[in-house]
Amino acid sequence: MTTYATTLEAREEIAEGTMAFHLRKPGGFDFKPGQAMDVILTSNASASDDQSARHTFSIVTAPFENDLMVATRMRDSAYKRALKSMTVGSPVTIDGPSGSLGLHKDLARAGLLIAGGIGITPFMSMLRQAAQDQRPQRLILLYSNRRPEDAAFLAELQQLEGKNPNFRLVATMTEMQASHLPWDGQKGLVTGELVGSVVGDLSAPIFYVAGPPGMVEAMRQTLNAAGIDDDDIRSEVFYGY
Repeated sequence: MTTYATTLEAREEIAEGTMAFHLRKPGGFDFKPGQAMDVILTSNASASDDQSARHTFSIVTAPFENDLMVATRMRDSAYKRALKSMTVGSPVTIDGPSGSLGLHKDLARAGLLIAGGIGITPFMSMLRQAAQDQRPQRLILLYSNRRPEDAAFLAELQQLEGKNPNFRLVATMTEMQASHLPWDGQKGLVTGELVGSVVGDLSAPIFYVAGPPGMVEAMRQTLNAAGIDDDDIRSEVFYGY
C-alpha cells in the first residue's frame, strides 16, 4: 500500500453513537467501491503501526466523489478518543487502498448485500457508484439494526432506491421496543425465510455479508442451510467496532 498525507475536513454524527469523518482526497489516490484504507493519526503515536494511531476503515464514499469518508461506532478506545477530539484541519495519513470486496462483474447475476450495523460502510461505496453509473444489475440490500436510531445512512439508502431502479432496500429492526422512533418496515432478525422471500425469482445471485464476526458467521450458516454454496458468498468481518 501507499501512504498519503491529508487533512480532516469535517465530522458529523450520522446515527446514535456513530460518526462520519470526511478527509481531503489526495491526488493520485484511486480505489474501487468496497475497498478500505488505514487512517493513521500521526500526532497520536510515534509509531505508525501503534494501535492507538492506526485503524482500518472501509471507504464510504464512491470513487466518483471528491472527498473520502469513513464512519465508525464511537467505542471507548484510545484511537477513537483521539479521532473524536481532532480539530478540523488536523493532519492525517492514509495508507491504502486495500481489500478485494467488490461487486462481481457478471451483470446478469444479482447481488444480495447483507449488512449488520456499521457493516453497511463498504456497501455504501458500491451503491453510490452503482447509482451514479446507472449500473444495469439488480442489487438488494438487507440491512439489520437494533433501532432506526442506530441505522447509519438509512435516509440516504431510501433515497438511493429512487435514484437507481435496479436497487431495492429491505431494512429490518431487531429491538423496536427500545426505540423512540416510528417504524413500519421489517422487524426481527435476518432469517433464512427473510432471505428467501427477498431473493424471490433472482437467478443465481451472489451474496455479500459484512458486519461483526458473530453476525457474519451466523449469516454464513443461515445461507448454507438455505442451500447457498460458499462459492457464492463473499464476506468482510468488522473487528473492534
